[in-house]
Amino acid sequence: MPTVYTEVEGDVELTDFETDDLVEALERRGQVIGTSRYGDVTAQLVSIYELRRQGKSFDKELDNYLYDVLGRVI
Repeated sequence: MPTVYTEVEGDVELTDFETDDLVEALERRGQVIGTSRYGDVTAQLVSIYELRRQGKSFDKELDNYLYDVLGRVI
C-alpha cells in the first residue's frame, strides 16, 4: 500500500494554545522557561538588572544565575 504525505498551511496564534500546553512543550524540549529547579530565574535576572542599573556589584547574583541555568560554576 503506498504512503501519501500531505502538507497543510494554516494561520495559528499563540492565543490558540493554553499556557500549560506551551510550558509542557518547552519543558519536553529542555528549554528554560523562567524557572529552574533552584528557583525563579526571571526574578534573578531582575535582581541582576536592578543592581547593575544602580551601579552596584552583581557578581555573586550573576554567578548564582549562571549556575542555576547552566549548571556550571565559574
